[in-house]
Amino acid sequence: MIDWPLAELLPHAGNMILIDHVLAFDEEQIHTRVTVRPGGLFNRADGSLPAWVGVELMAQSVAAYAGCQAREQGKPVELGFLLGTRKFECNVEHFPVGAELTIHGLRSLQDDNGMGVFECHLTGPGIQASARLNVYSPPNIADYLVERVPS
Repeated sequence: MIDWPLAELLPHAGNMILIDHVLAFDEEQIHTRVTVRPGGLFNRADGSLPAWVGVELMAQSVAAYAGCQAREQGKPVELGFLLGTRKFECNVEHFPVGAELTIHGLRSLQDDNGMGVFECHLTGPGIQASARLNVYSPPNIADYLVERVPS
């Protein structure tokens, strides 16, 4: 398991960090884990998480991958964008309280302009979910965050 605090790997804060741990990563992939706990921002009344939250768990795992890569290279963690999700499939409607979920993200494409594609899988007890995430981390993020005044 990686000892770096998630708050130093993700451009999220507080209860918006949904994953619990980075288990392992390398140049091409990341493995993360989360235990479903009641009382979070997206929990249903019974404490479970709707299956669609799996997309966010996968996206945060990809963001943690980028954060691990940046940290390993001595660079700052940068903001990135989830552009879209393709082929999200899940065999359940929700993830029950107490379920331990493991997320695996595998980089299948990344170019020098910041575009990337990750094949992601989420598994747990009786749970199988998968999706392809299209992500973008622009080389000069500050240019995207500046509000331009129309001329």
